[in-house]
Amino acid sequence: MAPPSEKRSQHIASVEPTAKRPKESAEREVQDLREKLAAAIAAEKEAKDQSAATKEGGDGDDSIAPFKGKVGSASDAALASSSNQTGLEAIRAGTVAAVLMAGGQGTRLGLTGPKGKADIGLPSGRTLFALIAERIHKLRSLTSASLPLFIMTSPMNHEETEGYFRDNNYFGLPSADVICFRQGTLPCVEVEGDDTSTMKVIQETADQVARAPDGNGGIFLALQSTGCLDDMVKRGIRHLHVFSVDNALVRPADPAFVGYCISQKADCGNKSVWRAAPDERVGVLVTKDDRPMVVEYSELSASMASTVDETGKLKYGAANICSHYFSVDFIRNTVLTASASDIPYHIARKKIPYWDHEQNETVMPDKPNGIKLETFIFDVFPLSKSMAVWEVERTDEFAPVKNANAEGVADTPDTARRLLSNLAEKWLTDAGAKLHRTGEEECKASCEIAPATSYAGEGLEEYNGKVVVSPFSL
Repeated sequence: MAPPSEKRSQHIASVEPTAKRPKESAEREVQDLREKLAAAIAAEKEAKDQSAATKEGGDGDDSIAPFKGKVGSASDAALASSSNQTGLEAIRAGTVAAVLMAGGQGTRLGLTGPKGKADIGLPSGRTLFALIAERIHKLRSLTSASLPLFIMTSPMNHEETEGYFRDNNYFGLPSADVICFRQGTLPCVEVEGDDTSTMKVIQETADQVARAPDGNGGIFLALQSTGCLDDMVKRGIRHLHVFSVDNALVRPADPAFVGYCISQKADCGNKSVWRAAPDERVGVLVTKDDRPMVVEYSELSASMASTVDETGKLKYGAANICSHYFSVDFIRNTVLTASASDIPYHIARKKIPYWDHEQNETVMPDKPNGIKLETFIFDVFPLSKSMAVWEVERTDEFAPVKNANAEGVADTPDTARRLLSNLAEKWLTDAGAKLHRTGEEECKASCEIAPATSYAGEGLEEYNGKVVVSPFSL
């Protein structure tokens, strides 16, 4: 059988001239795509060279330093309390919105459909979507205020996501305050080596180009192009908490995080958990070339990664958990007015379905055959003039759901459920309750406090001095 590249058409419907699409416009799109690809290839090569030099015992990139901006910690009780009050006041004033990034499918979890529909095994059966929406509902009741939820979907799950919220009566939220919007897409391409002049756009069907979502960094253009940003301005929204769907412990529109960023007059903020060990494989927020930036763990030399401060805390420790603050003004006046070179594209080599002209059908290759270009949301950090970091405890706010359940595998529904259960027990004991465990092997993985009962451990005073049998569901 001939290689796939010999079967793919070099012509593509979406960028060919048509009556509605003049030749100049089509050529401009192809040229723009080629320029994005060239920049992404160059950036990938530079990163690989730096990583290789670091692995060989080099000192690492000398332009990288520990993050130099404002860092607050949820462990500072006084700061956490004042920040929380500032955030609650902003919510009461109607200036805060939650923005959920939910374009991903649940394929890796064995789920057909949006990842947000994943049931992680809680006694209530709450899905990731339900946990997020009900936590927002609780914040609304605590503040007696409107708190819109904007949901970024992808073309493959937009209708299903809208339908899921509609079928569940928006989990008690006003339908007008749950707004779904689609992220953009880019054509998938193939290229011979690093020679972008050989770039071809992959054809998926006889009359359709293979396209893929443009990464979570596409959220800014998507907010603009769908009219959501204008809607936010009309609503008087000034502060956004943007977060990913795959964290079962996420606190949407977190008043403490938002409040801290507001108090620091930040245009951009990052919620972080501190790295557990020097070799933990997570992106790290640093200062690079005097600008805030997230770098891969592989860009840090062993000596950099293990450097600690006078308290023994890792200097390069601010792990990125995809939970961000942005002022609306920062998005409108800085991000959306930035030049194309300010926000890089990244390469993802993937198995991309292509049209087989001989068999007259779409074929799924058994190995990567093309490139998807994507942007990352944190690539706008270097544009910030005043960035803040809010450090939280991992066990309080980070329960990633990325992999299917399997023995010895991390970041699964089972591990997330146990983290939620542990936190529920902690909240009760902190409130003064006395836990009585039944001795069942799985009881610790079966405790749940509903978002309607408590958003972040508050409102549990009635259990002070009481005996609560675990497992429980409150």
